[in-house]
Amino acid sequence: MTQSVERYYLGVDVGSISTNLAVIDQSKELIDSVYLRTEGRPVNSVQKGIKLMRDKIGEDLDISGAGSTGSARKLTGVIVGADIVKNEITAHALASLHYNPDIQTVMEIGGQDSKIIIIRNSIVVDFAMNTVCAAGTGSFLDMQASRLDIPIENFGRLALKSENAVSIAGRCTVFAESDMIHKQQLGHPTEDIIKGLCEALARNYLNNVGKGKDIKPPIMFQGGVAANAGMREAFEKYLEKEILIPEYYDVMGAIGAAILAQEDKERKKKHTDSKFFGWDIPDMKFNTTGFECDGCPNICEIVEIRKNEELIARWGSRCGKWDVAD
Repeated sequence: MTQSVERYYLGVDVGSISTNLAVIDQSKELIDSVYLRTEGRPVNSVQKGIKLMRDKIGEDLDISGAGSTGSARKLTGVIVGADIVKNEITAHALASLHYNPDIQTVMEIGGQDSKIIIIRNSIVVDFAMNTVCAAGTGSFLDMQASRLDIPIENFGRLALKSENAVSIAGRCTVFAESDMIHKQQLGHPTEDIIKGLCEALARNYLNNVGKGKDIKPPIMFQGGVAANAGMREAFEKYLEKEILIPEYYDVMGAIGAAILAQEDKERKKKHTDSKFFGWDIPDMKFNTTGFECDGCPNICEIVEIRKNEELIARWGSRCGKWDVAD
């Protein structure tokens, strides 16, 4: 009798602020995860994340499939040797449905963008993203925490202590900062100002990203900002509905990418031919360069990716003249 082999899948989610990795088993249960800052260097953050994961679970654990998602998903896919590259809407929705099959609304707020996903009968029927104004994202709270000289980790705890939130104009970061300084000068307690900031971000999110959306429960809140208990309370105040926060709220995109990799392999019935480069990715040398093509008036910006001096991908041309990608 042939003994079944346990299979593991890697998901990598790289955004402008954070880089998240997750490894799941064939039952889609999380084995381990890594959360770190991208710091404007996605290639380095992916290599660092792979090293951290390798240190945690060991390099003897074989990866049967790898997936990438996030705003840098294409670059990430090339760096790790991903078997599948998908957008973050698909990844977050899939991970959310894994942990709660009845979920109907997913709210996600990260460092530089935020999104809402509307799900009906386990299918994404609508979504919206905010990638322009920082007033609806985690960086909004980060900036104000810095000005108040309060660790962002303490924001939620302080917000819950307040019984009288101060009204803050939260539609614009510049106006919010001016309004917050004004309220400080008037002598309002810090916890009331912090609660007001949380409520301002919640209003901004609902009036922009969530505008016109049919927000039905169960509602799942994820992303780094979900760690802020003050934000959860603010959303529950305005929506008058319970807000669910999953255990792995900060790496849901990576979990979704791992599930996508697993489903891709199972659909194709291929388990031994993953493109994943392996746990020695941190030791590889990746170079990214760019140039402008002057072959036509489009003047396309071309990006080249090399691994150990070998060209592994190139993209950016509208006509496909320069593209090299598997």
